[in-house]
Amino acid sequence: MRREQVFWGWGEPGAGPSLPDHAVALLREELGISGAVVSSPVDTPVVPPSALPASLRERLASAAEVRDDAEARVLRTRGKSYLDLLAQRAGDFASAPDAVVAPADAAGVAAVLQACTEAGVAVVPFGGGTSVVGGLAGERGRFDALISLDLGRLDALVSVDPSSLLAVFEPGIRLPEADAALRTHGLALGHMPQSYEWATVGGCAATRSAGQSSTGHGRIDAQVAALECVTPVGALATLDAPGTAAGPSLRQLVLGSEGAFGVITRVALRVRPLRSTAFDAWTVGSFFEGAELLRRLEQDGIAPDIARLSDEEETRLSVALAGTGTVGRRLLDGRCLLVCGWEGAVGRASAARVLARGGARPLGGAPGRAWERSRFAGPHLRDDLMDRGVLVETLETATTWSNLERLYDAVRGALDGVHVGCHVSHLYPTGASLYFTLLGAQTADPAGQWKAIKDAATRAIVDASGTITHHHAIGRDHAPYLGDEIGELGLELLRAVKERCDPAGIMNPGKLL
Repeated sequence: MRREQVFWGWGEPGAGPSLPDHAVALLREELGISGAVVSSPVDTPVVPPSALPASLRERLASAAEVRDDAEARVLRTRGKSYLDLLAQRAGDFASAPDAVVAPADAAGVAAVLQACTEAGVAVVPFGGGTSVVGGLAGERGRFDALISLDLGRLDALVSVDPSSLLAVFEPGIRLPEADAALRTHGLALGHMPQSYEWATVGGCAATRSAGQSSTGHGRIDAQVAALECVTPVGALATLDAPGTAAGPSLRQLVLGSEGAFGVITRVALRVRPLRSTAFDAWTVGSFFEGAELLRRLEQDGIAPDIARLSDEEETRLSVALAGTGTVGRRLLDGRCLLVCGWEGAVGRASAARVLARGGARPLGGAPGRAWERSRFAGPHLRDDLMDRGVLVETLETATTWSNLERLYDAVRGALDGVHVGCHVSHLYPTGASLYFTLLGAQTADPAGQWKAIKDAATRAIVDASGTITHHHAIGRDHAPYLGDEIGELGLELLRAVKERCDPAGIMNPGKLL
């Protein structure tokens, strides 16, 4: 049975799917676990007394809603990474924010930042709470107190320009609510990360998010036309012109800044007409045969809006977990599964011809529709997996087409002792992403186990010339490796921006830099 109350899981307590019996049996065989529930979260979370000065609390309450009860603080202590969940399940809430502060508008955000700057209190902006790289960890640094700046009240669709296909949102609106608001105008975001159910527009912008349709529509940084950002020293706003040569892009400087410079308070997004998605599924002889076919489609301008190619191991385990048994195994015959999604018919027939000539075998639309139906189940299932002593986490990277196999081999070679599946899900003319899912039996020190695995994999990525993150952002977990990618001068430039925008250093300490 599901727990009656869960502070640390994904979504609402008891609302998500659970592992079916055949999946538990398979994991018992594959991972060597007992299959029984061997751990569970603490029943009653305990947070330390709030360290927020009474005078500051009173000042903040004049500009925003303020809560310092245990439930509010627990819910905003961390994000949703494996390390975050391990700590929360163990009852570690020592880093809980001292208060949750929720302004109603940009003026309220500015007032909160000014008050915290003057009082020397750290600020962690909070959207949907879905960070998987420690982006919401309560790193106080040199500060005695820390608040969670909850943007949930800034949740409006501000305006729609159907002629320009632009929509302006406040940052705290969740993606499903944003799409629902656009639907009345016959429009859609076209941005659907796996965290779609809970992620916010502002959070996606702050982390340079990518979604399942990013091959067709671009990542969020390609969809953001303009934004407004409130920093501790003032506000920054960019123009929504379709193109400009007015110096380096300040919009791109804010995108991916993860609340380290300031708080995004408005986002203008390129939107698109609402269309249904048609799916085709194929099998290919091997992972890299499939990657080569996707390269051709992308470079010929006929790639699908959604492209998901699973390697041999991910295909095998996915079919087994789906419970299709001998039917699924016979259809795949040891080959790799490719799912393509199309919004409209442009390129679909041409792509099918390229795939068929390249040795791909059609499976029809059913496997793709089944994938779409189960798309958001994975995060919900982590609770059950961790209850049963399973290490379950992901990591992702990207590189050029010519380097893809080298990077894939390097990462797999570094991941010893765990089950590893991988897929390609974001295509570019010059390259593609690699997304790895890891499953294993937990050791007596599961946090130490994962940190060692993550470090080995990240070092392998750096050595093989991949990016340390394609769309999960930097947060706390990737910060030690950022210099390997952008160099010391790059770090100095980012530090200079932070020092100018946040001279007191209160904004999301320990993240990005």
